This record gives sequence, structure tokens and C-alpha cells, in this order.
Amino acid sequence: DRATDLLNTEKHLASCYGSQLLEAATPEVVACLKELQGSTYSMQEQLFAEMNSRGWYPVAKAEEQKLNQTKMKYSVPVSQ
Repeated sequence: DRATDLLNTEKHLASCYGSQLLEAATPEVVACLKELQGSTYSMQEQLFAEMNSRGWYPVAKAEEQKLNQTKMKYSVPVSQ
């Protein structure tokens, strides 16, 4: 439960940093937020990998057919 809480916190922080980046007024603030967001993404990735390796966050492999359907869905050009 603690690992899940940590992972969810990192996801929330990454989202908050992204929102604040859109509102940042100076290059210094943007740089700081980008650094914080990068650290947050890195921590989230590490937490996920650890949880997944222990079986606490299992992820099913997508079926090849579903992958191909999704690729086709998003590769269709948008008509103007």
C-alpha cells in the first residue's frame, strides 16, 4: 500500500508540474519546474519497475492484434 501511495503521489506531482510549466512566467521558473518534473518522472519509473518486479503492479502484455488496431486507428490521416 505504501508503494502504491508513493507511485500515485509521483504521478500527481508530475501532473502538477506539467500544469505549472504552462503558467510559468520566467525562464528560471521553467527550468526549475522541468528539473523537478524530470526527477518526478524518474522516481515514478523506478517505483513502477520495483513494484512490477515484485508482482505488486502486474501489467498484462497487449495482444498483437489490439496493438495493430490501435496503430491503424491513430495513423489514419485527419481529413480537412
